[in-house]
Amino acid sequence: MTKASLVLVFTMFSSLLCAQPPQEAPKAENKPEERFPAPPAEEKTSKTQHTIRVGGEELHYTAIAGTLLLRKDDGKPKASMFYVSYTLDGADVTKRPLTFAFNGGPGSSSVWLHMGALGPRRVPLTAEGMPVPPPYHVVDNEQTALPYTDLVFIDPVTTGFSRNAPGEDPKQFHGVEGDLQSVSEFVHLYLTKYQRWASPKFLAGESYGTTRAAALSQYLIQNDGIYLNGITLVSSVLNFQTLLFRKGNDLPYIVYLPSYTATAWYHKKLPQDLQNGDLERAVDESRKFAGTAYAEALLKGSALQESERKDVIRQVARFTGLSPEYVDNSNLRIEDQRFMKELLRSEKRTVGRFDSRVEGTDEDAVADRPEYDPSYAAVLGAYTAALNEYVRKELNWQTDLTYEILTSKVQPWNFSEATNAYLNVADRLAGAMAANPFMHILQVNGYYDLATPFYATEYTFDHLGISANLRNNISMSYCGAGHMLYLKESCLGSLRETMSKMYQSALAAH
Repeated sequence: MTKASLVLVFTMFSSLLCAQPPQEAPKAENKPEERFPAPPAEEKTSKTQHTIRVGGEELHYTAIAGTLLLRKDDGKPKASMFYVSYTLDGADVTKRPLTFAFNGGPGSSSVWLHMGALGPRRVPLTAEGMPVPPPYHVVDNEQTALPYTDLVFIDPVTTGFSRNAPGEDPKQFHGVEGDLQSVSEFVHLYLTKYQRWASPKFLAGESYGTTRAAALSQYLIQNDGIYLNGITLVSSVLNFQTLLFRKGNDLPYIVYLPSYTATAWYHKKLPQDLQNGDLERAVDESRKFAGTAYAEALLKGSALQESERKDVIRQVARFTGLSPEYVDNSNLRIEDQRFMKELLRSEKRTVGRFDSRVEGTDEDAVADRPEYDPSYAAVLGAYTAALNEYVRKELNWQTDLTYEILTSKVQPWNFSEATNAYLNVADRLAGAMAANPFMHILQVNGYYDLATPFYATEYTFDHLGISANLRNNISMSYCGAGHMLYLKESCLGSLRETMSKMYQSALAAH
């Protein structure tokens, strides 16, 4: 991939999670369905048999790569949704959990959770989750979730191999509500086709996939009568106000600070009293400062006294590894992309957005923002090549369609009632938990995630407004990795362990 292509990808993906809900896009000369003609809508499957050894036990499972047709009221197809499912052979489906998994974007396929975290085959990187040279391949995933749940990986319309039907406007699927409706329809169809209505049901989402999962938990109750047993949220964004750096919105500056501290600690840029301790100690001190003195200072705005300002400048510099002059000139407010560029500026390096442990180099060393995300560039090629080889060779899914790993064709995303506001689906999750008090939530966070920082997630969950007994259904875990934390082998192992425990707790409620 060229540097120009990486810049385009970084700009596109940054806009998905870190930009104002988009304004109306300039009108194209051709409609989307004319620029990206849809293939014939068809429902088909490819079934294959496999074996994997996990923890000394040999598991036999069936993999199905297939499509399900979403239909309009008159029976005509409106979309073909691609999925890959893995089911344990010989299991009692009335007791066997079933997990629907997806990633985010919007515009991302499910390849990351599928081939990186939960599926029985994964893309190997280094033990720390760092890139390896091409060519790329897949190996057995000994940390797969298959021992405790069947799996269905869903590609939303226009991602992966999922497409709108010919003549159907794809924009109906490219928005908060249209996306929920189509994924909900898919879940309903899958449960019916494969007779899984009696199975315990779970969701797993990452990034915008957590936005989808949280809202879907209520949508499924209200529209389909489907009650979930649990949800796994990996690197969450439920309240977009925590991520959008805008005038008048000081919240992101506060909730990002502990992630800046973690990043500076990793790159050895903190003062010795913080640097010499462990990561958790540095992060905890930063979290305390961010939630008290720093939050109060930003709240005061121009009413902040000069003596107070000097102390806050000193503390922000201490917890970020940046110079006091830079903090002062930034008016105490450090945007995420500026931090990525500034921390290692003296070395002419940048840090990654998805994983701030990863370093990159820009052509323009004096710019105030990175040209691309080196942590995304580090994994894109491996996952693209491995998925395309795996799905065609091992799963025997034959098609000439491009597998859309991460596409801009879903843009502009329709934020519906949240347009010109902040999308917040936390209230939908709270509503689902109130209606279904048996549902358990596992939230998994990476300390080096500068896309969806862990303190922002903590803030969101602390403001769910649910009762104390429901808060007992929520568990959180942390790992020293980035947004796709499972790329690091030790974090992949801890993800499997914490997920397995959550499933046990959720099923014990019955």
